[in-house]
Amino acid sequence: MSKPFDMELFLAGVLTGSHATRQRHLRQAKLIHAEITKRWQRETPLAWRRKHLAWFLEHHLDRRSEATRYYYLLTVRLLSRRLQKTWGFDL
Repeated sequence: MSKPFDMELFLAGVLTGSHATRQRHLRQAKLIHAEITKRWQRETPLAWRRKHLAWFLEHHLDRRSEATRYYYLLTVRLLSRRLQKTWGFDL
């Protein structure tokens, strides 16, 4: 049995802002991780590709408000920065 992925540790180096902002990013990153794991069986963000995050933004958030999509976009950009990728995403 392997240990579950620790998103908080993964994002620790790039999380900034107030406590509430950091908690929101962690909560959203955990949800993104769960959905990508369920859809593509990618256990860690290190195995993700741009298409996985783009799928999440386009299909999982398609019925959410513009504000909600924007906050998830910020989290996706934070994940991209942590992965040291120059992926661009639009809403």
